[in-house]
Amino acid sequence: MNWLRKFMYGRYGSDQLSNAMLIISIIILVANVFLKIPQLSTVITIIILISYFRMFSKNINKRYQENMKFLKWWNPIKSKFNKTKMKAKQSKTHKFFKCPNCSQDIRVPKGKGRIKIRCPKCNEKFEGRT
Repeated sequence: MNWLRKFMYGRYGSDQLSNAMLIISIIILVANVFLKIPQLSTVITIIILISYFRMFSKNINKRYQENMKFLKWWNPIKSKFNKTKMKAKQSKTHKFFKCPNCSQDIRVPKGKGRIKIRCPKCNEKFEGRT
């Protein structure tokens, strides 16, 4: 195990972009089992090689910048997915409204009938039916 530690010293290692590339290659591999397109195996190999190149690279600053660009693109998508997942989880007990003034999401308990809702961000008041 010590040889691996010595080998990886000064190298970039794994990050979110490398992990995403490996996951994408696995998804394409599974899809290729059903589609049987020969060019997909070449694409899979290229993605895996680029991912390993990034992991073993000694140009840490360049790999860091690549990962930051990826995260700048990925984080809004991940945030939207997590928000939708949270809303779905709480949909039995709460109802969600969007403020007409500032578009802030507001969570109110279900079963209260018609109520006045005050936005905590801009103090806009509007009515909603829970």
